[in-house]
Amino acid sequence: MYTEKVIDHFTNPRNVGEIPDADGIGDVGNAVCGDTTKITIKVEDNRIKDIKFKTFGCGAAIATSSMLTEMVIGMTLEEALQVDDVAVADMLGGLPEQKMHCSNMAAHALHTAIEDYKKKQG
Repeated sequence: MYTEKVIDHFTNPRNVGEIPDADGIGDVGNAVCGDTTKITIKVEDNRIKDIKFKTFGCGAAIATSSMLTEMVIGMTLEEALQVDDVAVADMLGGLPEQKMHCSNMAAHALHTAIEDYKKKQG
């Protein structure tokens, strides 16, 4: 059902936690399953310098959040905004159709964090 990458990112998630002085915060939930994801970012020279996540949810939700953080570190904000649920699922080697909403939640939290950062910058 799950790929080895999904299992690895679920059992050994990367970048778990919260950046205390985050430049942007994205906090989203999924009404379908009750999962929530909070992403905090640190931005330097228009690039994501650091990113952390806290996810309450199933293995797929945790794995997609973990993979997303690895994918976007070092990206410009514009590049990171192009990362979507399909890209995250592809990097994990695919997800069961009924779990695709999990990868959508991670990407949405990232986009919300970037929007929050931009709003704070004026």
